[in-house]
Amino acid sequence: MIVLPTGIRETILERARDGTPAEICGVLGGEYDPDGRSRVASQYPARNVADDPRTRYEIDPEQQLRLFDRLEDSGEAIVGFYHSHPRGPARPSATDAANATWPDRSYVIVSLEPLEIGSWRWRTGSDGADAPGDRFEREQVVVE
Repeated sequence: MIVLPTGIRETILERARDGTPAEICGVLGGEYDPDGRSRVASQYPARNVADDPRTRYEIDPEQQLRLFDRLEDSGEAIVGFYHSHPRGPARPSATDAANATWPDRSYVIVSLEPLEIGSWRWRTGSDGADAPGDRFEREQVVVE
């Protein structure tokens, strides 16, 4: 389960609307629990540097490192990541699964058509990265 404050939810939705037709992306900070309830306390927008930002996202690697440092300095954990699907559902695409690299973190996806926010945890197989058991597992989103 991921707890998303109303204000952060609205900020992400606004960014997704403003960023259309491109996918927007960012990092979520707060209290992280790999098996239970994570609570988002902050969101950090990031530049999408994907070759085709209308259908893919890639967080600028240098900016991502700076954001991780900022989270560490503030005492927050990396809860996960978010991005939008301006014309698709709020579920991971095959590309999202191929590019997922943070086990047990939340991947929040915003769909604009229809308007929906979904969250998924990346679970890895017992053999580590790129194992046959790797998959996204849907988690409940609680907005408060």
